[in-house]
Amino acid sequence: MAIGVSAPSGTQHSGSQHTDYRAMSIATTLFFMWGFLTCLNDILIPHLKSIFDLNYAQAMLVQFCFFSAYFVFALPSGKLVEWRGYAQSMVIGVLVMAAGAFLFLPAAAAASFGLFLAALVILAAGITLLQVAANPYVAHLGPPETASARLNLAQAFNSFGTFIAPFFGSALILTATQVSPQTMKSFSAAALETYRTAQASSVRLPYLGIGLALVLLAIALALVKLPPMDFTRDIRPGELVENVAHESIWKHPVLIAAAVGIFVYVGAEVSIGSFLVNYFALPDIANFTEKTAAKYVSLYWGGAMVGRFVGSWLLTKVRTSTVLALAAVVAGLLVVVSILTHGPTAMWAILAVGLFNSVMFPSIFTVGLAGLGPLTSKGSSLMVQAIVGGALIPLGEGHLADKIGVHHAFVIPVVCYVYIALFGYFGGRRAEREVEEIEAAQAAAH
Repeated sequence: MAIGVSAPSGTQHSGSQHTDYRAMSIATTLFFMWGFLTCLNDILIPHLKSIFDLNYAQAMLVQFCFFSAYFVFALPSGKLVEWRGYAQSMVIGVLVMAAGAFLFLPAAAAASFGLFLAALVILAAGITLLQVAANPYVAHLGPPETASARLNLAQAFNSFGTFIAPFFGSALILTATQVSPQTMKSFSAAALETYRTAQASSVRLPYLGIGLALVLLAIALALVKLPPMDFTRDIRPGELVENVAHESIWKHPVLIAAAVGIFVYVGAEVSIGSFLVNYFALPDIANFTEKTAAKYVSLYWGGAMVGRFVGSWLLTKVRTSTVLALAAVVAGLLVVVSILTHGPTAMWAILAVGLFNSVMFPSIFTVGLAGLGPLTSKGSSLMVQAIVGGALIPLGEGHLADKIGVHHAFVIPVVCYVYIALFGYFGGRRAEREVEEIEAAQAAAH
């Protein structure tokens, strides 16, 4: 997932009058890589769940460890960017990601779920640093007035990475024939260890290749002289501006509501994606094998990719509050349809949710920042840290799935979409009124 950002009021851009296409092409590769690796978790979850005979709550520790990194490492990453600069921080971020990918090799050799989680934490720490550095860097690679277009392009490559990752994971990770939990219980301790090691070995080649590709990308980043950036105050996660006239972000209720919106949106999107393989394997849904089900997960993320392009056009024609509220209502209704039905109807309804998810993150982010002026940086940091919803909500859905089953545990995303719809309508309208009042006051002053 990429973070959409825009320049805060009062921030001076140091971008050139012309976009640096060479640097832009390298930066979009970074967006692609972290989207690819983030979505690959949706394939790892059912694979590790089967290998280690985990319940759903335990399997969701994959997303908990991964998305907690946004909360834990955002502030330290901001400090590192301030110390080493944007270009060097991107190199460091890619190398940290490579270290996490290489840690999958001993994790597979030892067939250790704990080591897999440790590898994911390191991988996610690198991605967090990359997000901290790359988003504002891309925004400043050219004229300020085209910053949004550059970020949208970079995010499209991020979505492309999430689209193809399930195909990659299906072909290279979900390769071995797995036995049922009942059969595993009949194994001796030695036989069980041998089986788990053999099953876990399927991640070695993919993550070795990913690690090597990341090292090569880091070398390319280090060798190519990227244009330096001399701005020091921007909206990167973790970069908190000083108090402006003793104002506090906590006095802006729309911003606080937007942070909750980011929390539940990311939680809902990740929860659905994390359970799709197991959901489609259910006899009353599609009865797919994990390998087949993984390919369909691409349609969920592919819908988000298509929706991003459609949404970019739609948001120029319709109020953000209206688009956000309607998208959340439709997404919630689609999940309800999936809960209440079976077979192809349930499967295609849940897949269609991805299309309507696409506009939610940038819309919530935009509404939350509206009218903040010099506090934009602090508000942005708050909302980026709210991505921790991707760690906590899937864990809650995992606990519920263990009690009532995967099919009906999707009620949790429904609740999330209800909140987003209400925020879109009421919070969005309020933010739009506040912006109109500010613009009217400024016009009157002149």
